[in-house]
Amino acid sequence: MSDAVIVGAVRTPVGRREGSLAAVHPVDLSAHVLRALAERTGIDPAQVDDVVWGCVSQVGEQSWNVARNAVLAAGWPESVPGTTLDRQCGSSQQALHFAAATVLSGQADLVVAGGVESMTRVPMGSSVAGGTPFSAQVRDRYRGVEGFAGDEPLPFNQGVGAELIAARWHFSRAQLDEFALASHVKAAAAQDAGAFDPELAPVALADGGKFAADEGIRRDTSLARLGGLKTPFRADGVVTAGSASQISDGAAALAVTTSEWASRHGLRPLARVHTAVVAADDPVTMLTAPIPATAKALRRAGLGIEEIGVYEVNEAFAPVPLAWLAETEADPERLNPRGGAIALGHPLGASGARIMTTMLQHMRDNGIRYGLQTMCEGGGMANATIVELL
Repeated sequence: MSDAVIVGAVRTPVGRREGSLAAVHPVDLSAHVLRALAERTGIDPAQVDDVVWGCVSQVGEQSWNVARNAVLAAGWPESVPGTTLDRQCGSSQQALHFAAATVLSGQADLVVAGGVESMTRVPMGSSVAGGTPFSAQVRDRYRGVEGFAGDEPLPFNQGVGAELIAARWHFSRAQLDEFALASHVKAAAAQDAGAFDPELAPVALADGGKFAADEGIRRDTSLARLGGLKTPFRADGVVTAGSASQISDGAAALAVTTSEWASRHGLRPLARVHTAVVAADDPVTMLTAPIPATAKALRRAGLGIEEIGVYEVNEAFAPVPLAWLAETEADPERLNPRGGAIALGHPLGASGARIMTTMLQHMRDNGIRYGLQTMCEGGGMANATIVELL
């Protein structure tokens, strides 16, 4: 029986907006992790059947199929194709799912999945300029929902969705701030212990220096500082910039094949893609789909939540993983053990592959058999992936 295995995983350090990666073109950032992936695994780029790349804002420097341009910028053979996809924040997690399905079906032997987002150079929302993604039919469907009048170009947004979740699950401002602080504390501890080092591909900078560590971690933050931040989405709200993911730059890549092909070519599988699903939920609240996606993944896997040794639930906003915990009754000690997007950042199209890379490293370091990753996505969707350590 064939399977889909990950034989390599690498990522850049995540840069803050206007930070260390601000001068790096997203195509070059993508090319960097492609080259690093080939170097670390020993794969021959000429044997790559396809590169499936996640990217949300496909405009400007991230237009014209950034995947194919990354292949060329990496110096890989012209025979290697590439395609770019957008499932919002889960784009590169979906890229992994497509890669796994492609090798499982026998349509390809070796596929690289990953993604990029330079939110400094291509700001979030750039692709909306000059139009609206919501037709009159969509606006009419949600007219009057949560005060939406029906004429706004963006009828609802994720920040308001996070506030709706906080209200529905009765999360206080203090709970969100405590979760946010814990993310920074865990990420700082992991960084200090060198836990991220094996997964990182430091980026050479134009000034001759190297960008070698995630720079979003705020070691000086505190509950007092978090408590002083404004609530931008609702005057009486509880969600702040401190309990939301950071706007970031970064890229990550995964090499996917079958066990048989890996064995024939001397590659060591890191983990098997055990189960891969996608689900959708209310598009107004928008951020709750990780809950049904997790249930769907566990059902298809034939596993219980207690059998999963680590959970990575993207910290788009603190209410998202907190609501997920409340509904799944999962062990909070297994959730985002090395911090999440609140501390490490959230380069949209890269985050799925970034999180998978980090989770795989944690599983290897701790001998964890099963890991589950899920993340909320614009439009009320979520991918969920269960991987098994090999």
